Amino acid sequence: MRIGVIGTGAVGGTIAALLDRAGNDVEVTARGQQLAVIRERGLHLAGVWGEHTALVEASTTLQRVPELVFVCTKAQDSADAISANSALIDGVPVVVVQNGLTGLAEASALLPNSDCVGALAVFAASFLTPGEITVTAPGNIYLGTGKGEPSVPVLFATRVLEAAMPAIATSNFVGAQWTKLMVNQVNAMPAITGLSAQETLGDRRLRSIITRSIREATRIGFASGIRFGRVQGLGNGLLRGLSLAPTWVGQLVPLLMKRRMGATPNPGSTLQSLRRGQLTEIDYLNGAVVEQAVILGLSAPINAELVRLVHEVERTHEFFAPDAVADRMRSVA
Repeated sequence: MRIGVIGTGAVGGTIAALLDRAGNDVEVTARGQQLAVIRERGLHLAGVWGEHTALVEASTTLQRVPELVFVCTKAQDSADAISANSALIDGVPVVVVQNGLTGLAEASALLPNSDCVGALAVFAASFLTPGEITVTAPGNIYLGTGKGEPSVPVLFATRVLEAAMPAIATSNFVGAQWTKLMVNQVNAMPAITGLSAQETLGDRRLRSIITRSIREATRIGFASGIRFGRVQGLGNGLLRGLSLAPTWVGQLVPLLMKRRMGATPNPGSTLQSLRRGQLTEIDYLNGAVVEQAVILGLSAPINAELVRLVHEVERTHEFFAPDAVADRMRSVA
């Protein structure tokens, strides 16, 4: 099948390489050194799903009409990337693999003739060197569209992916998006401290802050009428308990997340962006919680402060020591 992959970072690069290994005719988009390296020697995948070098066509935009498209850019780059490729992909089934809550609706508005499907990547992958992607922990891709049962386009896209990697068509995709937002709560602290996700979750002071941020985000979700979907061991019942439990009990949830990450240090996607000199998508992660709280007339001070800290690191290019983070967060209600 002719497949286009727009954006070949950690997630897009993994998907492109695995779809190529499964025998599909894959074309990708990339920029800068990533584009140059892919053109010169291909896209190299390593890690828990094996090793493969995908010798794929690569340009800044797609050059031919695909039969299926995956949009795998950072959330803040999605609209521009879709618009740049719309002449070839409007009318083609599109899978939006993205963090945050807005990607699927945004793609549907920009591509009125396409069947757009949302997707959540739960595997962990690292992209720090051009042309090199390493999958550090396995995980599923969850596909869906709304609160109901999987549609025909969802099932079609899932079948294509299943031949290459673990993929699940899910009902209540909106709830799954919110649960992935809770999983992504672990992304801010590595970006603030420069430590791996496992190190931040293993630090008692930082783990307490992460627990408070997840609990705050969960409460905003429930206040919005969300029924959380089951993603990576988290589900509605466990998150309901977390939203009500004291912090010392709630820390069992981030400890569970740490165990599922495995032993290979996971920098998280937000820290990876910083290390590549790029802006992060923190406004679509913790920032999405803050935005939803404002809509409800509520507040999310812990998530708001984490957003501010990540933006400070973006601006100053200096990480905070764990003690400094704990001091900064101590006064946040």
